[in-house]
Order: sequence, then C-alpha cells, then structure tokens
Amino acid sequence: FPTFRMSNLPSFPLSTSMLATNGDDSDRNGLATLIKSTFFILGAVVISNHLRDYKKYKSSASGKKTKSEVKTVSSPAPIPMQGRVEATIGSNNIVYPYEHERRMSNRIKASLEDSEDQHIERNKVVVRVPATSANLGPGFDAIGMALDMWSEITVERSDKFEIVCEGEGANDMPLDETNLVCFGLTAAFKTAQKPVPTLKYRLVNRIPYARGLGSSSAAIVGGLLAGLVLAGHQVPAWGSEELLNMAANIEGHPDNVAPALYGGIQLGIHTGSRWMTERVNIPPGLQCVCFIPEVIGKTSAARGVLSDTITRKEAVFNIGRVAWLINALASNNIDQLRYGVEDALHQPQRAAGMYPHLNPIIAAAVAAGASAAYLSGAGPTVMAITSGASGDIFTQRAQERVDTKVAEAMLAAAEQCGTKGQVFITAPVEHGASVVSAEPAFSKGLVRYRGDV
Repeated sequence: FPTFRMSNLPSFPLSTSMLATNGDDSDRNGLATLIKSTFFILGAVVISNHLRDYKKYKSSASGKKTKSEVKTVSSPAPIPMQGRVEATIGSNNIVYPYEHERRMSNRIKASLEDSEDQHIERNKVVVRVPATSANLGPGFDAIGMALDMWSEITVERSDKFEIVCEGEGANDMPLDETNLVCFGLTAAFKTAQKPVPTLKYRLVNRIPYARGLGSSSAAIVGGLLAGLVLAGHQVPAWGSEELLNMAANIEGHPDNVAPALYGGIQLGIHTGSRWMTERVNIPPGLQCVCFIPEVIGKTSAARGVLSDTITRKEAVFNIGRVAWLINALASNNIDQLRYGVEDALHQPQRAAGMYPHLNPIIAAAVAAGASAAYLSGAGPTVMAITSGASGDIFTQRAQERVDTKVAEAMLAAAEQCGTKGQVFITAPVEHGASVVSAEPAFSKGLVRYRGDV
C-alpha cells in the first residue's frame, strides 16, 4: 500500500506581504495557523481516501465485502469495451501501479476473443535472431547478452523438403531434419497441435558457428518463431513465458535463448516448475570486442573438462562475483565490471584444458583499456567490453573510445599464443528475435507494423 507523505500536498511560499493584515503580528500568526490547519485537514482527507481504497482492495482480493458494500453496492455495470482493460476507478477491483502481473491478468480476462486474423496459417516467414554471449564470466548457465550480429531464417511451404545454407558454418551444418532450426520448428507445430508441412528452409548465418556466440540457440529460437507464425499459433508470455520455456527445455538452460528471444542482458533461473527471466540494465556506451578464433569449440567438449563438484571457496568466489557483476550493471559502474566477470567455476578449467589463448588475451584486453574481458559462452571466443561509444562510432572522435586499441592488443596476444582468428566489434542490442516479413502479412489496412511485416 503506497505510503502517504505530507510532501504530496501542494506547497507554495508564504511571504510577509501575503500575510499582511490591518492588525498586529498576532493577526498574521493567526492567519498562518489557519492556512496550516487547512492543509492538515486536506491531508487527513487524502489519507482517509487511501485507507478506504485499501480496504476495498483487500476485500476484493479476499472475495469478501464490507457491510456498507453489501448494503449499497449492486452488481457493477459492464465496463465499456473502450476502457475495459485499465478501468478501475469506481470499482472494487483496484489495481495499483506496482501490481503489473495483476494488471496483465485483468487485461487478458477483459479482452475480446482473439480475432481470426491472429490464427491464420501463413505460407512464408522470415525471422532474424541475434548472436548471444553467455555466462559473462561467473553467471554460468544463468546470464547472457544479445549482440548486434544477426542470422536470418526464411521458411516457406513447398512441395519438397530442402535446406539451403550460406554464410558461417554452412559446410558444417546438417541439411536434414536434425538441423536445430527444424528441431525448433517441429516443437512449435507440436505446441500448436498441427502436423509439420513440407517446408523449404533458407539459412543465412552471420553468427560464427560453434564459437561461443549462441549459434545453436539462434537456430532453436528462429525455428520456434518461424513455426509458430506458419502454424498461426500464439503462446502466453506474462506469467508463464511459454516461448522461453520451449526454447530453454530444448537447449537445457536459459543463458543464450533468453537474450536471443528478448534482447539485452537476461538473468534466468528455474523455479522448480518453469524457467523465468529478468532483464538486467545495460550501461550506455558499451561495445563488445570479440576475438573469434578460427578453430571451433564444441559445447560438449567444453563441459567435459569441468568437474562435477566444486569447493566452498569456489562457490563463495562466484557468488560474490555474480552479485558484483549485477550491481555494476545496475548502477552503470563500468569500472567495476572487471571484477564482476571473474570466475572460478569454468574459465580456469577451460583455459587449462582447451584454450591456452584465453588468459593472455584477457590480460592484453584489460591492459589496453577494456573495462572487462571473459570467455564467451563455452568458447573459444574471448569477449572484451569497452565503453565510450556515443551514436554512430564512425562519426565519433576515435580518441574517445578504445575499441580499436583493444582489438589490436587482443590480436597481438593471440599471435603470440599461436592462435589464429579475427576481431569483430559490435555492441549489446536491446531487442531479440523478430519476424521481419510474412505471407500473408500481419500489416493490414491502416494498421501497420514496423517494416510492414
């Protein structure tokens, strides 16, 4: 229940001239006292109204009514459709600003039946999905960040099954139903309780394959979105995050699929009954400098070098670093990210067993001015975070940023380790996977969606 403060009352300065009367100082003091008393009475009225609304809210939440309500309140008239969703004034069903989940529940209950147009089976869909960087150091299997690096998936109904693949990893990907795009799409049609039709796939991969940048999660998420659109099926988000749970159940954890779906930095947990996520703040001006080795890194191999048990010291180390990381992001304290991305559970083991380039490149990036550096996902990509970007970086004075300097330092360190690769400079992106076109289109008449989808 919101706290009432006297500071909520209107205020204005009382000057001596405003209190001037024909009498002496006692007259002015009396007038000032009268004004103060008036404001205290107004405050009491406001408090009384708050308490009355709160009692109504409590009684409506418990299903009970006060005596006065039983005597005087009849069944409420239907709320006009134009204001049904948010109309709460004058009713017993008061929704306060902090009750967002309850507001969404009321909105769903009050809405009209879904229009037939929302459930049209479509013939073709194009979906874009971002790359993601998981773990951010200590957030093993729990934290991930979406990157401005996109793959595009086109799926259309056809007389013959076919997968055409181009771009990153085109020669390494399966061209049959075992492809993760097909796996995600099949799960979507299963949710819609419809058979999978014969389809043609065109995959334009701009996310490096098996490099720790979420290529598998992008394929799963892209397949799910494409399948739901083709099947004409929608799933609930508020209170269940069904699409997230479909993706996380396939992948096994939410660190990549959550930012692939929602964008930004996502923190995910399993409640015991389902997966759920929350968005974490991204400080402004961040850039991501990715050193991407030529060699691939299989997630199964990267997990194979990890121990099944950890020490108390390692657990305490990571608990503190995860808390430090989230606080640094939430408070825009970029200088503290360096310690927030430190890890004891997987990075030391993977550096020793698989990636000799990891620690030297991290050290070189930080020495060159990076705010932080860590192993991206299961590797082998090393991610450095820099700051200072403002607007389009190609029109910004180069001295205000360190991304190029950090990139050169990472390449030099990699060469000394004998690791070949390249650097890709990008940035976090706040939005996740999206439909960019569909046939028939969702835009119709005077109602248009971005990109005329």
